[in-house]
Amino acid sequence: MFKRSILAIALATTPALADPPVIQNVNIKKTGDTWNFDVTIKHTDTGWDDYADGWRIVDGDGKELGLRNLAHPHVNEQPFTRSLSGVSIPEGVTEIGIQARDTVNGWSPDIKRIKLR
Repeated sequence: MFKRSILAIALATTPALADPPVIQNVNIKKTGDTWNFDVTIKHTDTGWDDYADGWRIVDGDGKELGLRNLAHPHVNEQPFTRSLSGVSIPEGVTEIGIQARDTVNGWSPDIKRIKLR
């Protein structure tokens, strides 16, 4: 009985790992020498303790080219779309990645790859 009680306490105090945010859609438009990004994210935001708090644009080597911080939870707005404009993409880069972040797990291991046209 004692071992079962200890296990129950340990499980109750272990934080649950939340699902990572998912990039559902990306719209890109080149305007002059810069790019504009509209990124749609879905995440099981539960409030200030667990929410999607950003997304970034990376090149093929993982170098960050742009970052969009998200300032608050989107509990009742799922999925949601946020934009970032004026992003400079170095000449020769033909593919970028979009990666989302949440307050519990940090950067998602999943990166949505997009070919630039």
